[in-house]
Amino acid sequence: MTNVNVDRETLRELANAGNETALDRLADLADTAGDVVELSELLDEGSMHAGFLLTQRAVATGDLRELQRISDAGYDEAGNELERLLKAPADEPRD
Repeated sequence: MTNVNVDRETLRELANAGNETALDRLADLADTAGDVVELSELLDEGSMHAGFLLTQRAVATGDLRELQRISDAGYDEAGNELERLLKAPADEPRD
């Protein structure tokens, strides 16, 4: 198997042409770089993987507003996590 090092520009071109795997790869790169703004933009473009990554970050910090925003942007699991956190007893540790 060949190790292919694809640059961001190529990934962006592929994503713009509708390639969801390229969009997911861009989300992984943004997540690794800690670029929440780019992740949010990718979610707005329809990347459910970006939604997943943003949801993980929001749950880890207990950011309820961000979970609502992610859910509103179309990633339903963020809404599920928001409901779970809202229903947790006040003394229960939040993941």
